Amino acid sequence: MEYIIKPRAARKIYTFYGNVAKKYRHTYDKADYKRNVHDALTSVYDIERKLLRRPPTLKRWEGCHMANTDKWYFAYTFDGETVTVVDACHAQNMHE
Repeated sequence: MEYIIKPRAARKIYTFYGNVAKKYRHTYDKADYKRNVHDALTSVYDIERKLLRRPPTLKRWEGCHMANTDKWYFAYTFDGETVTVVDACHAQNMHE
């Protein structure tokens, strides 16, 4: 199976953890940032394998499928053997 992560989805992950690093600069270091980004990006590869396909709960994700880990929600399309992740949203920010 092929996975494509669109720039918008990756940017949401990098930005979220960048903001965490700014807010908690005394306790959150580069190693934490790299680990969190890596974990979020690699969790994409569980879509259509371990993560269940769900209907989207956000209006802006209509026309896509949704999958979630414990921390991240992903909007994606599935075309045969290709999963294209078009957007990502941290669980804390899941609102319209």
